[in-house]
Amino acid sequence: MSFDAMWGQARNTAAARQQSSMRIDHAAADGTGGGASDYTVTSPELRAVGNDAQELFHHLETDAFHAGATTGTASTQLTDDGFKTGSALFTAWDTWCSQAEALLSACAHIHNHLEDTVWTHKNHEETLKTNLSVEEIDKHFK
Repeated sequence: MSFDAMWGQARNTAAARQQSSMRIDHAAADGTGGGASDYTVTSPELRAVGNDAQELFHHLETDAFHAGATTGTASTQLTDDGFKTGSALFTAWDTWCSQAEALLSACAHIHNHLEDTVWTHKNHEETLKTNLSVEEIDKHFK
């Protein structure tokens, strides 16, 4: 089985598992929705995950492609010497580069999205604080 076929099968299995695990079968009878939520995320937590993604991006950016020139040279020499391994090595390297670039893009997207989320949350908090303060002051003048 090719890597693309195995990867597609793994993605489909994960998607099916996620869809079945996120299905809501019923609501609580008392109308409370099943209890209090314990899910909270703070800006420092989001920032930490974003920073981890950025750090992974920088390490991967330098480490993922360090063998590029050597691999290209070896591939060319093997092909010139009549070995089929040369073209296979080039194909493997080309596939590696494509997947590494996709991972780099994902890391950058995660970092940028979380940074934006932190700033958006901070701006919303400031707006709420300002609006509530103004409403409290207005009460005293009415």
